[in-house]
Amino acid sequence: MAEASNAEYRAHFETYSSFNKLVMFMVLWLALILSSMALGLVAHVGFLSILLGVGGTIVLLAAFAIMN
Repeated sequence: MAEASNAEYRAHFETYSSFNKLVMFMVLWLALILSSMALGLVAHVGFLSILLGVGGTIVLLAAFAIMN
């Protein structure tokens, strides 16, 4: 098996980290959207549901944008 160079290892690690962040964002965003839908449809708290969905999405985007 061929040994990977340091540059290849670093590139692979950066790709893995980026993919890991993407998956984490999607899982958190899906949980946020599902909880907002539950508030709106089941609990009949529509305005709070919209605020939570839009505000939470903005916060998630900002958090993952500044994350290293």
